[in-house]
Amino acid sequence: MHTRKLFGTSGIRGVVNQDLSPDFCRQVALAIGTTLPPASIVCIATDTRISRDIIKEAVTAGLLSCSINVVDLGILPTPALALLTRESGFAAGIMVTASHNPPEFNGIKLFTGNSLGYSQTQEAEIEKVYFEQKFRQGKRGTLEQAQDMKQRYLSFIKGKLSLPGFNHQLKIVVDPGNGAASKFASDIFVQMGLDVIPVNDEPDGLFPGRSPEPKADTLHGTVNFLRQHNADLAICFDGDADRVVFCDKDGFLGFNEPIAFISRLAVKRTGRKRIATTVETGTLLDLAVKDLGAEVVRGRVGDVPVAHLVQELDAALGVEQVGVYIIPEVGYYPDSIFASLILLSQLSDAGEIRQFFQGIPRLYFEKARIPCLNELKEPVMAQVREKAHLFAPNEINTLDGLRLEFPDSWMLIRASGTEPIIRVVSESTSQAQTDELISKGKDLVQGLVEASR
Repeated sequence: MHTRKLFGTSGIRGVVNQDLSPDFCRQVALAIGTTLPPASIVCIATDTRISRDIIKEAVTAGLLSCSINVVDLGILPTPALALLTRESGFAAGIMVTASHNPPEFNGIKLFTGNSLGYSQTQEAEIEKVYFEQKFRQGKRGTLEQAQDMKQRYLSFIKGKLSLPGFNHQLKIVVDPGNGAASKFASDIFVQMGLDVIPVNDEPDGLFPGRSPEPKADTLHGTVNFLRQHNADLAICFDGDADRVVFCDKDGFLGFNEPIAFISRLAVKRTGRKRIATTVETGTLLDLAVKDLGAEVVRGRVGDVPVAHLVQELDAALGVEQVGVYIIPEVGYYPDSIFASLILLSQLSDAGEIRQFFQGIPRLYFEKARIPCLNELKEPVMAQVREKAHLFAPNEINTLDGLRLEFPDSWMLIRASGTEPIIRVVSESTSQAQTDELISKGKDLVQGLVEASR
């Protein structure tokens, strides 16, 4: 890795055999194992990437050599790995995944024994051991394979959905994008009695059906498939199924719309009056729960910071606008499958989502991405902060990146913690204002990146 920091926003991530060599992964696993008591039992799972076995074997080798016992759960969605870590009593869970990143990426994501993602303190402890190379040596651990993980996950989820009122007339397209939810989510939905039409449901780490990042421009084929089959709603997962987005016959339902709608359902369902989210989330969420007397609290980007914020606030729900849902009744981890089932259990008609937002003032939300080498992110962002006053904002929020507040709009400039890019995000009450802010933000960042090379 380029800096003396291994962990980004969501675990360790990089291009295989470039940032992520097998030896690097083995040493990271040695550091992880060294921070756990000897003879601890750890579970490991992967998404469908073609590098999964190389990385898994390297991680397993590192764990075994420092007296950690390993149980291999096979290919699983991240939500299932996180839940089963807790429910099966493992000391930790390791997910080999690069989530929504392109096929050449992979990564290592960690969960504690209570299904919560590793905190920054725990990550720092691992980094200290790694950089000091102070690995524990001892009796070799054991390795075994586990079975029936899908059914164990399903049994738990069924127990949490008290008498779900599914509309069995709804026809649902399930699109895992050839990722970890392939042959998993569709099977669970069928077992819940739903009318399911799967697409891109064959596990394939080259993601031939579409990009592992589900968004408007990667879901055209899914929307066409939905229309051809006269289906009502498409449920679309990312590579490891820790994110989910939705489409209907009119197309992609957006990022902010579903999280706002499902947050509203959560406030009504639980009676709790707080929603935890991030500085990247739009104002639509606030407007959707305002009449319920609920407050939206924004923290740092990433499912782990959101999970900790949910816990701290005793919130009804934690959300990220990219399609992350942290549902306290199942655990403090992102569970896109359970979030989808909650939505379906309270939806009588797929048109309800769009109908609800017709009564809310229109907002225009856009994102742009500027390539930036990882080692340049920090100096570029430091210069962005120095120049923030040029935008004449009413308020500057530096909690995570730089969020500039204006009377009827906002803009966020933030270095990605999972990809070599800097993102510019903006929202306004007019498309022209949003476009202008995106353009100005992009010009600033691109100029600084080029000058830093």
